[in-house]
This record gives sequence, structure tokens and C-alpha cells, in this order.
Amino acid sequence: MKLLIVTVVDQFKSEVLALFKKAGIESFSGSEIDGYKSLPPLMMTQSWFPGEKGGNESRMFFSFTDADHIDTLFGLMEEFNAHLETNNPIKAVVVPIERSL
Repeated sequence: MKLLIVTVVDQFKSEVLALFKKAGIESFSGSEIDGYKSLPPLMMTQSWFPGEKGGNESRMFFSFTDADHIDTLFGLMEEFNAHLETNNPIKAVVVPIERSL
């Protein structure tokens, strides 16, 4: 068993949910988060409120699942990211579980 963590901008929430379903991952959790990217100083000075850094509405999903489902999902996410027209790909990591109850 491994811990799968996926982050995505809110705009692609429904697509990620569909990818989870297609990969056979039916048990997972999700949360709203704010995503941040460091802006170059020139970009920050051009905003209306240069002292504030705004976050992007994003989502984080996580699931305790097996390697086969993770491999399927990663393939689907790589295909999805390959056809994106934005600079906001789906990001994912896998963390091994040493111990669980």
C-alpha cells in the first residue's frame, strides 16, 4: 500500500475525479487548498496590490491504494498533461507506507 497525493488547479477538479474513477481508485479524500507560485519581482510590481501574493484555488486529493491503480492513474494523468494548453499540469507524488492500522 502506498499514499498517493495529487494536486490540481480547481479548474480541472472534475477531470481528476474522472481519472480516479477510470483508474479504479474509488476510495480517496479531497480538500480545497491555495496554490502559490513565486512571481518574478517585475510581475509583482505590476499588480494592483504588489505587497500581496494571491493563491490559485486548487484541490488536493489523496488515497491509500496499491501500485497497480497508481500506475494506471499516472498513465492517465501523463496523457492529460500532454494535451494541456495551460501551465498548470496535474501533479502527483507517491509515498511508501511503512506502517498502518
